[in-house]
Amino acid sequence: MTRRTHTVDHELIHAAAHVARTRCRGDNHTMAAAARARDGRIITAVNAYHFTGGPCAELVLIGTAATQGAYDLDTIVAVGDRDRGVVPPCGRCRQILLDYFPAINVIVGTGDRLRAMSIADLLPESYVWADHQLDTEDAGPLSTS
Repeated sequence: MTRRTHTVDHELIHAAAHVARTRCRGDNHTMAAAARARDGRIITAVNAYHFTGGPCAELVLIGTAATQGAYDLDTIVAVGDRDRGVVPPCGRCRQILLDYFPAINVIVGTGDRLRAMSIADLLPESYVWADHQLDTEDAGPLSTS
């Protein structure tokens, strides 16, 4: 598999780091995410940690972007509080990002090794949820017999 890297959006990293520094407080909010919409806007969000498994910052960001009318995201990055820097998405977030935005780039790495990679390269040989959905136009009524 060939892994292509893309230009790193440093403005996006700075936006996520700023939110992590100024909005992440205590145990409830420990990660910030920033994404660039195709129209150039930057959307930010924080995680909502809970012992029952609250959503990661990337997932909160997907909902936040939708409320702002940004349905097509180009690049995303997550940054940890306490100056932890860029943190790669967990497996669940990788799968959801692939399902929602199959062409999105994700910034990963640290220091001079920062790089933007396609979500498909971060989740190789992935399950593609859309491939397993019924085509409602072709499905017709369900048989009850």
